[in-house]
Amino acid sequence: MEAARPPPPPKAQFLQSLRHQGLRGRNRNLESGRAARFVGCRWRSTEGAPGPRPPRQATRPAISQVKRTDRAQRQPRFVSFVDRETQVPRQTPLNAIHRAGGARMVDFGGWDMPLHYASALAEHHAVRQSCGIFDVSHMTVVDVIGPDATAFLTRLLANDIGKLRQPGQGLYSCMLNDAGGVVDDLIAYWTGDDSYRLVVNAATRTQDLAWLARVADRDDVVLRHRDDLLMVAVQGPAARELSAPLLPHGAGTAALALKPFASMLKEELFVARTGYTGEDGFEVVLPVAAGLDLWNDLAGAGAMRCGLGARDTLRLEAALNLYGQDMDSGTSPLTSGLAWTVALEPADRQFRGRGALEQQKAAGITEKLTGLLLEDRGIMRHGQRVLTPAGEGVITSGGFSPTMERSIALARVPVAAEGPCQVEIRGAPKAARIVRPPFVRHGRVLVQ
Repeated sequence: MEAARPPPPPKAQFLQSLRHQGLRGRNRNLESGRAARFVGCRWRSTEGAPGPRPPRQATRPAISQVKRTDRAQRQPRFVSFVDRETQVPRQTPLNAIHRAGGARMVDFGGWDMPLHYASALAEHHAVRQSCGIFDVSHMTVVDVIGPDATAFLTRLLANDIGKLRQPGQGLYSCMLNDAGGVVDDLIAYWTGDDSYRLVVNAATRTQDLAWLARVADRDDVVLRHRDDLLMVAVQGPAARELSAPLLPHGAGTAALALKPFASMLKEELFVARTGYTGEDGFEVVLPVAAGLDLWNDLAGAGAMRCGLGARDTLRLEAALNLYGQDMDSGTSPLTSGLAWTVALEPADRQFRGRGALEQQKAAGITEKLTGLLLEDRGIMRHGQRVLTPAGEGVITSGGFSPTMERSIALARVPVAAEGPCQVEIRGAPKAARIVRPPFVRHGRVLVQ
């Protein structure tokens, strides 16, 4: 018989949970869990130039913003359009609108971002029940262009870019270091011949750009850091229908036809049917002026403006990994609930970290990332010990679930652990239960 559910924690405990996770503090990033400072507009590789390569037979597409040179002289480079180095903290193009709208602003991994507008709880429920909008312009958008773009991503990603069969399709993957640790997670979209778009995390920008350049090394590719664009996430069961008529260039019909994890590019408007909430919706990347209009139009049409607090509780309910907490450069995707993003076939595809993952599999995986439900009073939080008959574990992400009205968590525990367990909260063991995530998807509670 299922244990009786404890009464839901009061709102004060929910807010205390947010404070503990750093959402009211400084230098935290929900996408990466760590502080970072962007350095590196117009970065160029300092490694040695490659040797000559025989000329290609096929005609190469022109890349207007980078002068083509002989292969022996060419080096991988970043082209960045906007230098925000002087802003401390940095601001997205929507910053003035957030402040004029009364948003509670916080320093978020070096960015001045909204924590919430009126209530993080109300914003959370709006996304689960109707539609909410998020400013995600701090995310790092990189266009990969050039004859070697596919070969570069084949080596860079643990997932197989070859799975993309037609332009517009997207692929979730991790970038791994040579030890098999996660450099970052990202989505790669195929936007056309020899052209891809990557969307990676915000506070890991510096290390990500450096890693991309290191792996590119001598490839014939250009990595364009698109910090000249604005990015808005429209999420919720009503998000697609509400936002489609408001998209520029009459793109609404094409956007509504997108399948999950697919995208479209029309002029400078990029729309993907993706998100970080466990609900349906779009992530829209577009020029700043058009993005400001879209934000105002969405808010005027009834979409609730949302901040970082709701974004974190929504992703936790959906069991979507948070870089820097649920995985990082010292953890393997095989112990982070991300084995499904690793493609070891075809066997001859050599990607960074492959050898380390094969050694881990051969030795046997000893840990797993799983879900926890607290059966007692309290709030589970990052770093707390988990006690199971199979051994100890640790909570990687934890907090209060507004949808379930109880505390939930993700935890890394021994692979044999299951069923009842205990979580050490403020030095006292509290009853909990190991469950299979996600907790909530598309408005439905999946774990009881």
